[in-house]
Amino acid sequence: MYSHTFELSVPSPASAVSFGVSDQLAVGSEDGSVRIYQLPSTKVVKAIQGLGQDVASLAWVYEKTPSAPHLWVASGTKAFLFNCGLEKLILTSADASQALVLGEDDEDVINELSINDSKKCLAFATDAGTVGVVDLSSMSVTRMKAMHTSICSSAKFVPGRPSELLSGGYDSSLLHFDFKQNTVLSRFDITSPPPSSGISLSPPFVLSTALSAGGLICATTADGRLWIGSGGDKLAPSADKKKRVRRWQGLKESEGCFFQIADGPVVGSAFLPDGTSLLTSTLLGRLARHDLAYNDDQHIHTKVSWSAEVKSLAKVNAIAVSDGWLTICGISKAGRGMVEVWQFSRAEVAVEALSKLPM
Repeated sequence: MYSHTFELSVPSPASAVSFGVSDQLAVGSEDGSVRIYQLPSTKVVKAIQGLGQDVASLAWVYEKTPSAPHLWVASGTKAFLFNCGLEKLILTSADASQALVLGEDDEDVINELSINDSKKCLAFATDAGTVGVVDLSSMSVTRMKAMHTSICSSAKFVPGRPSELLSGGYDSSLLHFDFKQNTVLSRFDITSPPPSSGISLSPPFVLSTALSAGGLICATTADGRLWIGSGGDKLAPSADKKKRVRRWQGLKESEGCFFQIADGPVVGSAFLPDGTSLLTSTLLGRLARHDLAYNDDQHIHTKVSWSAEVKSLAKVNAIAVSDGWLTICGISKAGRGMVEVWQFSRAEVAVEALSKLPM
């Protein structure tokens, strides 16, 4: 289904990856640099250097046309906005059209940035547990009054809900906000499962979250679990029978399921564009594709349709997916920064589908 195709080597550990349109790939590193590629080429088409601190997150935004890409870069406590359409091949912080200080002190670094559907708002998550939103028309910053009690690892907008935001943190909680009203709409606290066989697992820190276009949510944890919440899924079998709800119901505990998918931390997750499958990666590089479906009781279940191990990475930091590619970034076994690039094989999927047809 996915095949290891090639690798991109960078001098410093690769800490973030993000796809733009037309197979543009941005790779951030711990040395404060970003490299942009046009897959399948391995040539760097543009670079950003000298940001000073680890690049934790990248978010593309296309203000007018795909030929005018802009890139938000989280480095330390700041979020920089770069026009990647500039002719210069190497950009620095001096070329940024915006440089927003979003951390509240020098230790309060940004962990994730995301853009909403309308491209008018930027969400951010920080080490102090803060969740916030930047209004991109005025560059005004609003921090949510409610915070995580530990590191906030993720902040994402709820698709199709113009004022709703989801965050996850190392306090093992998921928070759902109305960011325009600055209120918490719902929350879900993840607890540790009962110990089995005397094995002590890590606490259930939320390490990654992902949202499908239809409103499914997944969260992965440090104790190897995947949680899928279907309460806000517009494509659920019962969705057409329900009245339109005023608020997204994705954190409704009765419509969520846990799946133990690893023995260690699951550090990355991403829905495929069709929203019916998602990809995950563990810290040590165990990759899996989970196909989602509803059973007769209208509860969601998963089937692992593909799995593999990374080839050259010793530690995974993040993953990103597009229609045709899967990228996994981190540290190679030789201690260098690396991105493994895997290609999606539609022919292989077609053969598999044919093999299941009755003869």
